[in-house]
Amino acid sequence: MKPTGSITPTQSRFEQVRPWIGLAARAILGGVLVVAGGMKIFDLKQSVIAVQAYEFPIPDWMESLIGHGLPVVEILLGLAILTGLATRWSALLAGLMMVAYIAGIASAWARGLSIDCGCLTPGGWLDASQKTKYAEDIARDIGLIACAVWLMIWPKSQFSLDGWLNHGEEIPVNQVNDCA
Repeated sequence: MKPTGSITPTQSRFEQVRPWIGLAARAILGGVLVVAGGMKIFDLKQSVIAVQAYEFPIPDWMESLIGHGLPVVEILLGLAILTGLATRWSALLAGLMMVAYIAGIASAWARGLSIDCGCLTPGGWLDASQKTKYAEDIARDIGLIACAVWLMIWPKSQFSLDGWLNHGEEIPVNQVNDCA
């Protein structure tokens, strides 16, 4: 008879790879956010144009605020995720951003707009010779949501500031604690 609370071999392997999967999820999600924000931060005028292309019924000042502020938020949030700082909360915010991005892309698609989403590109209106990539953009964002969900459920990962701040040293692979 197996003692209560013992770990099966399958659970043990999962426990061993989980912090490394978390590191990969942090690298993917945080990396995409830093790159996306970094591409926009050097051309904020184009970032505002990308927001305007969605043709949401919002005032011009709000389009400008979003176009100027979003790259900064993406970079800061991406850096927090990459470094493993407040991982669960950072992943939650990133996941919510991806849901908002999907809603915006789906809205543009449903309204028949011909735009480039501006996620990892300059964004804006497309001319007649260019094709939209709405399905690919939504699929990418769903993948990023999966990374965010992983990090919300299992925020502890290798080489994280959370681990260093909470333990004074790196989290041993075989002693990962789910509580963040």
